[in-house]
Amino acid sequence: MRLVSAILMSVLALPALADAQESSLRPVARGGVSEVAAEPLRPRARPAAFVPDAVTDPAPMDYSELTSDDLAANTSGVVLAVSTMGKTRSPRPFLRPDHIVKKAMARQRERERGAICGNSDIQGERVGDVPGRIPGCGAPNAVKVRAVSGVTLSQQAIMTCDTAKALNRWVDRDLKRAVGRMGGGVSSLKVAAHYVCRTRNHRAGAKISEHGKGKAIDISEIRLQNGDTLNVLRDWGRGKKGRVLRKAHKAACGTFGTTLGPGSDGYHEDHFHYDTARHRGGPYCR
Repeated sequence: MRLVSAILMSVLALPALADAQESSLRPVARGGVSEVAAEPLRPRARPAAFVPDAVTDPAPMDYSELTSDDLAANTSGVVLAVSTMGKTRSPRPFLRPDHIVKKAMARQRERERGAICGNSDIQGERVGDVPGRIPGCGAPNAVKVRAVSGVTLSQQAIMTCDTAKALNRWVDRDLKRAVGRMGGGVSSLKVAAHYVCRTRNHRAGAKISEHGKGKAIDISEIRLQNGDTLNVLRDWGRGKKGRVLRKAHKAACGTFGTTLGPGSDGYHEDHFHYDTARHRGGPYCR
């Protein structure tokens, strides 16, 4: 009899269990809420998929505008995509075309062949010892420079490597900064004088000039990329060109041991004189 009663009670409890599974209740939030909603739980809607901003989406590179200059200092063949708005679009690398890489490699090899004084920015050829026709003249281990820091000289200039390195530093660090974007930047320098065995200012009985030792160079004009010029005689003290010339000349003090120009001594009204002589009191600049 007890067994029959137990079976009957189990059968009667089945509908209640089924109802409990179909109407699972939400947990009651704290804060005094006493009623429980009988509404079943629903899954939350998934957030919309992220869509990248079109501005940050990388655009294909226009290789038609690349030149071998773009690879002069980097021949890895990899560049980054850059936005036309001036922001980096993606760190994803783009391989440069083979012909661009080959041109850059060829130019780099050419620079290395023409490098002198242990610096590929100084282009020219070795000359060796230059004897002097009078006592005190001559330049040991001289070189003939045709370009420094990508700026060509109007004529190949004979000088020592110390002077060539000083000229390269001045052009790269000071002259280019002073000129800036004027006329597209610096193109070439007009050399008024370099090595010549003579006395200072051609005066009889004077000491040997630094030109006679391969330590000096005279510059009379700076030519710009657009063909315009900054002429020392014509433009010194006149307008923007005069200010650029003065700034570039002033910056040479210290790079060279001696810097002379208009107003210094009456002998340098039409050119800048730079040499690497050492003076006891430090650089001589006028």
